[in-house]
Order: sequence, then structure tokens, then C-alpha cells
Amino acid sequence: MSAHSLFWRTHTGIMLRLQKFLADAGIASRRASEQIISEGRVSVNGKTVATLGTKINPLHDHVTVDGRPVKAKRKLYIALNKPTHYLCTKAKDDERRKIGDLLPKEWDNLFSVGRLDYESEGLIFLTNDGDFSLKLTHPRYGISKTYIAMVEGKVEPLVIRKFLEGVTEDGEVLRAKKAKILLATKAKSVVELELTEGKNREVRRLFESQNFRVKKLQRISIGKIKLGELPLGKWRALTETEIKSLLPEI
Repeated sequence: MSAHSLFWRTHTGIMLRLQKFLADAGIASRRASEQIISEGRVSVNGKTVATLGTKINPLHDHVTVDGRPVKAKRKLYIALNKPTHYLCTKAKDDERRKIGDLLPKEWDNLFSVGRLDYESEGLIFLTNDGDFSLKLTHPRYGISKTYIAMVEGKVEPLVIRKFLEGVTEDGEVLRAKKAKILLATKAKSVVELELTEGKNREVRRLFESQNFRVKKLQRISIGKIKLGELPLGKWRALTETEIKSLLPEI
């Protein structure tokens, strides 16, 4: 797929709140952009602006952060089928492979929306849209994520009930919105889980709390977007319809 064939959006002649413009430009999430504005680090047409809610015209106003110009970027929304043994990070001091290595080199400004741990695989989004990332990762928006877990041993219905009711692990309540057993033998079980809170290693910790070890973990959907037939290690652009389905009016 050509980078130039991707769906992308720009703002043309409309007034935007300054914090949204900064998020759209990939400076930071909207919340973090608000903090940057409040700290007096942003200027519009040469004047420092520290008032939240200030509106600008992206085509005509000159915006800087810490003295550096900020330009509206085309927004990229990428779905990737992450293989195991890839990190969801941009850290340069780690010699392990990173999901950015699977994308065109000119997209080095993209960041992952949430994480999949090193041993997990499946659907993950990358973007340069901070506002999009915030809405997909903040618990209050409740974006569902569905996983298939293969574990050692037989998972009984009682375990599923505990997942749905919630278990406490390291002082934190972990809970699945939905869970069902797809296969259960003495040797192994396959379980499908839907989560909405996005806590660190939540699926693995749920099973560990019941003394099960996860052998394989794959994320198969985020919201209404399914992994489908996307090959392992490959990516595709999200369509406009898909993006809108992930960003309902809140």
C-alpha cells in the first residue's frame, strides 16, 4: 500500500481550539496540550497565549511551542497486526525490534495507541493524532478490546464468573466485560475476553490471579474494528468510516 494512497484529513479554513490544534499536529494529547498552553509555552502570531479555549485558524495563524513552529500535519491512522517480540515504544536505547520498524521510514512520527506487551500479538493502532489516542485509551470512553487467550490447563466456568465479577490483584480490581470459553481440555484452554479499562497486562494478570499461565495472547478487535485477515506484521490504513466509529460524539 502506498503512503500517498492513505486516507487523511486536514482542517481547511475552520476555527479550532488551540489545544486541539496542538493535539492534531502530534505535539501531545489534548490534555497534555492544555498543560503546555497553561505553562505559557505557546505563542500565536508572536504573542504568548496561556488561555485555554483560544481559537485559531490553522491556515492563517502562526503557532509556536517553545519557539518552534507548529504546522498542521496530515493525520495518519494505521492498523497493524503486531507480531510477538516487538516493542510498542520509540525508545532508541533498546536493541529489541519495535513496531515502527514494520512501517515506512517516513512515518517515524507515529506513536502507538495503547500497548501490547512484548509477548503478545494482534491489532494495534498507530497515529500522529494525540486527541484520537486519548479517546481510545482513556477509561472514561470505554472503548472495548477483545482478546483470545490460550492458557495451560482447563478453565472452568467458575473462573469466567470471577473474571466478570472482578478480581483484586496487587490492590487493583481487574474485570472483564465479557468472557467465554472457546475450548477447554486438561492440557489447554482457549478463552475470549472483552475488556474496556486497558490496565497494564490486564488479561495476563486475570489468568495469573487464578493460577493459569497464558501461552499465547492475541488482540482481535478494538471497538468495531476487527483484525480480520490482516497478515501478521502487516498494516493498513483505517477508513474514514472506521475512524468515525471509534470516535463517537461524547
